[in-house]
Amino acid sequence: MKDISPSFFSYFPDACESEEETEQEKQPTEKTKTETKPEKRKRITEKTVKAKKKKSEQTECVTAQKKETEDEKSTKPKKKRKKKKTITEVLATSEPKPGCPADLQNLVTQYFSDKRSVIEQEELKLQDSCFLSSNDLTHSLSSYLKQVCPKWAKIQKQHTGKSSVVLLIVCSSALRAIELIKQLTTFKGEAKAVKLFAKHIKIEEQVKLLQKGVTHIGVGTPGRISALIEKGKCGQDSLTV
Repeated sequence: MKDISPSFFSYFPDACESEEETEQEKQPTEKTKTETKPEKRKRITEKTVKAKKKKSEQTECVTAQKKETEDEKSTKPKKKRKKKKTITEVLATSEPKPGCPADLQNLVTQYFSDKRSVIEQEELKLQDSCFLSSNDLTHSLSSYLKQVCPKWAKIQKQHTGKSSVVLLIVCSSALRAIELIKQLTTFKGEAKAVKLFAKHIKIEEQVKLLQKGVTHIGVGTPGRISALIEKGKCGQDSLTV
């Protein structure tokens, strides 16, 4: 930059004035800029504060609603689920009734209603002559079998075949089979009874027991008895009851 001599301002006084005016104009504009900035900041801070307040109010409302719903749930009595009664509970509460052939026929039709046609279901029906007289609930198992099979002593002595039984009792479970074997002590005498169920006993062991010696009474479950019959390991030729 070249130094301007004072004579230049003496010849051009308007130039000096114009420069002073421009400097004065610049100063207020700068001030206005500096003044406007904090105002904008204040507005932004006010908006953020309001937004935070709204959010806090909304969250408080939601938490209050949740608390109300939780309180209502806690005050409402809980519905107890009804437990299904077991067979033993039903039998304990109901009065004992003697069985009849119609009960077995109804069970057979219910079981095979979806699996077989009407003609096949009619073939499964048994005549009343196929059934023995039912227990009238005055007999124990041994006394009932003595009434049904009065010639048991002769039949027992005449039976000499292996892999077959004279008397076959079908039970609903292995535990029931064990109970019935204990109740047969007075009836069976010297006869031999065999457990024919799948619980803790392999089918090969039962086949060996049937082939080893003469057995008179078999007590077991339907599944294991049918498996033995299908394999030909439990004959039905000497079966009487």
